[in-house]
Amino acid sequence: MTAVSPDARRIWTAARGPLLIGVIILFTAVVLTLLRGTGEGGSLDPRSYRPEGSHAVARLLEQNGVRVELTDDASSVEGATLFVTQPNLIDPARLADLSRRAAATVLLAPAGGVNRVEPETRQPGCALAAKAGAATTGGFVYEGEQRCYDSTLVRTGTVTTIGYGAIFTNRDLDSEGNAALALSLLGQHDRLVWYVPSAADRSQQKTLTDLVPDGWKFGALQLGVAAVLLALWRARRLGRVVPEPLPVVVRAAETVEGRARLYRRSHAAGHAASVLRQAARDRLTPLLGLPAGEDPSGEIARRTSRSTSDIRTLLYSEEPVDDRGLVALASELDALENEVRKG
Repeated sequence: MTAVSPDARRIWTAARGPLLIGVIILFTAVVLTLLRGTGEGGSLDPRSYRPEGSHAVARLLEQNGVRVELTDDASSVEGATLFVTQPNLIDPARLADLSRRAAATVLLAPAGGVNRVEPETRQPGCALAAKAGAATTGGFVYEGEQRCYDSTLVRTGTVTTIGYGAIFTNRDLDSEGNAALALSLLGQHDRLVWYVPSAADRSQQKTLTDLVPDGWKFGALQLGVAAVLLALWRARRLGRVVPEPLPVVVRAAETVEGRARLYRRSHAAGHAASVLRQAARDRLTPLLGLPAGEDPSGEIARRTSRSTSDIRTLLYSEEPVDDRGLVALASELDALENEVRKG
């Protein structure tokens, strides 16, 4: 006989390739995480020293007595200046509520701009930014009560909107009047809430189906219909059962002997004993005229000289047996069956 079940060696041979790839991916992820440090390196991050970071302006604000609080959950903004770096990720109703509660709000490139212009040095052209002077502005153009830098910076009430964030970065802070403009916008109060929202702020307001475009939904529906039609086309049509002759004829004695060898190889003497007892009950029950499944012990005792308890022990005992006990059990069952037939 040829073993077809995979052993430990075959399993290891098949699994070592994917396992090695997984280890390499895990090692790479750990190395990248260590190289990135604490993750303080994002754009407009007040902790970042990178060119696109904002550590310099945060340091200047602190030197001027402004407490900078970086957060991704702006729940407490009362009496503070609120600086939102990505307002488009926040639900408009929540953003409006935060702006009402904050003493002053600065929004960087929110949706709603009427035009887009290239970043360049511009003159303020308004009293709001007269002290700052020329600064690097651009991006979106907005409508507002006070308009500066060709409407790339506007203020309505306590909300200031700026279309381009170069004045807050380490790279451009020292150009023109960028530092003065950044300090005047973010240093309006002694506390600044630096709010860096994430995609989760928007996804919390909508379900997964709301985030999927309608075209994708329609495409998924078409693919589903096509899959069903393909399954119906390729599915097998099952007809009536057709009997076929066996390719070879195996004698019953060989089948019994082969099963016995399997039981012996797996040391399943207990299971073999249960099979012998069940087969004996199945033969004795119709022989005694009893319905299938009924205990034949009482009727056997009436026809033989054996006691009911002894017969029940012989037919239903679950005590473990060894190979020698299995041979003895088979002999006792044969003797019992012969007694019933003769009785």
